[in-house]
Amino acid sequence: MELRHLRYFRAVAEELHFGRAAQRLHIAQPPLSQQIRALENELGVALLVRTTRTVELTPAGAAYLRRVVRILDAVDDAGELARRIAGGTEGQLAIGCVGSATYSLLPRLVRALGEALPGVEVSVRGEMLAPAQLAALAGGEIDLALLRPPVQHPGVVTEVVRRDRLLVALPAGHRLADRTELQVADLRDEEFVAHAGHGRSVMGSVLTAICADAGFVPRVRHEVMETSTLVTLVAAGLGAAVVPDPTAALDIAGVRYLPLSPASLGVDLVAARLTAEPSALIDRVLAVLRSIA
Repeated sequence: MELRHLRYFRAVAEELHFGRAAQRLHIAQPPLSQQIRALENELGVALLVRTTRTVELTPAGAAYLRRVVRILDAVDDAGELARRIAGGTEGQLAIGCVGSATYSLLPRLVRALGEALPGVEVSVRGEMLAPAQLAALAGGEIDLALLRPPVQHPGVVTEVVRRDRLLVALPAGHRLADRTELQVADLRDEEFVAHAGHGRSVMGSVLTAICADAGFVPRVRHEVMETSTLVTLVAAGLGAAVVPDPTAALDIAGVRYLPLSPASLGVDLVAARLTAEPSALIDRVLAVLRSIA
């Protein structure tokens, strides 16, 4: 038995006429009659009562038709689902995101994906440092990573989403808080709250690099893993912090954000995906990401 036998039977059972069923199926009538006979012989029951003028379903044929309709509809639905998933309009997507973009870009991206790709179930993992995202990407835990470069992984391809200017987060009552902007050299005597260093966070390396260019080594009082914790410690007066511009979306009372001069001081945000796994869904998601970023 093949699916075509079920489709042949369905057509005859719904039309109750071999000629019309043959036209519907775009085949000749004699082969159609032969296929229905073969189906009945395989089942060992009569599905149709034929006369010279009429075709009627037997009780067994009527029951068989109900199941056949469900089977064929399920097969058609499965094929359509496979086509939608292959075309990137349906499926599941897990996105990882660094802390600063978690509070600014990520909410807009999820809303935009809900509008553009309503058949895609989106899950997010925010506040992930770059090394953790790359490990999750390689392990299949996330499908797309939003992180800060450099990305040194042979199996990953990246695309720059945008560039974010660097800000200084200060306690509201800080002596420098009334300035309109700051230079890195202004922070020489400050204690810092920083993202985890020693390769665990890109922003930790950024802080070290810009301070070195200004001729000093930052005095890091506290290291944290999450941006929300970092800003909270700044609000508590435990130090200053250098953060990407989107961090200002995390509006915690007691913190003042000032731009770092020159304006060229910034960090890129990139989208990373596995090179070996081309995906129509990821391509569609990146198109949405470009439109909002």
